[in-house]
Amino acid sequence: MNRKNRNKAGHFITLEGGDGSGKTTQIELLSDFLGTRGIDVHITREPGGTRLGEALRKIILHNADPIDDKVELLLMFAARSQHVTNVIKPRLSNGQWVLSDRFTDATYAYQGGGRQMGIKDIAVLQNFVQGDFRPDKTILLDLPVEQGIRRLTRRGKTRDRIEQQDLAFKQRVREAYLERYRQCGSRITLVDAAAPVHEVHKAITIEIEDMLSSLGYGNGD
Repeated sequence: MNRKNRNKAGHFITLEGGDGSGKTTQIELLSDFLGTRGIDVHITREPGGTRLGEALRKIILHNADPIDDKVELLLMFAARSQHVTNVIKPRLSNGQWVLSDRFTDATYAYQGGGRQMGIKDIAVLQNFVQGDFRPDKTILLDLPVEQGIRRLTRRGKTRDRIEQQDLAFKQRVREAYLERYRQCGSRITLVDAAAPVHEVHKAITIEIEDMLSSLGYGNGD
């Protein structure tokens, strides 16, 4: 790591988007980009990120028995509490940048929008688990639902409980994400995920370059 960056604070960036939006690819590309700027990066995901979180992820996404919507919501926040406390905050305190494949905006989209659960209930749990802790920047990869489904089909992988939901569920997820974008102001940047991979990456890096500049990272840092 460049000596000038060692004492800079860590920052928390999340990538959000519906199924097939390309988050996994873009988070790896963003990590590589930040690495070229001498920034120490940790990639994580939700649900998951810890041993407990990964165990809960398996239940949430692959449990053979039906899961009540309220149970699903509570499991998401249980995993998130462990994740924030044991991984995200300690790494930020040590000066690392944390990139997360989904965070709380996904709960508003999938459980709030997709499952049609109460936004107020989600907000109460968010406050209980996170307090005022929020990402420094969120990149929302927006993609038409039908295109996301086609991408999942081309991958040929077995779909999890969430990916198996119907078209109406996925449309509600997309609309809930867009509502988060409208509500959360400059924290969330909307990116057209239907564009080619290199164009999506370019749009993300332009946004992150602005962030780096505001934080005092010069081109040579």
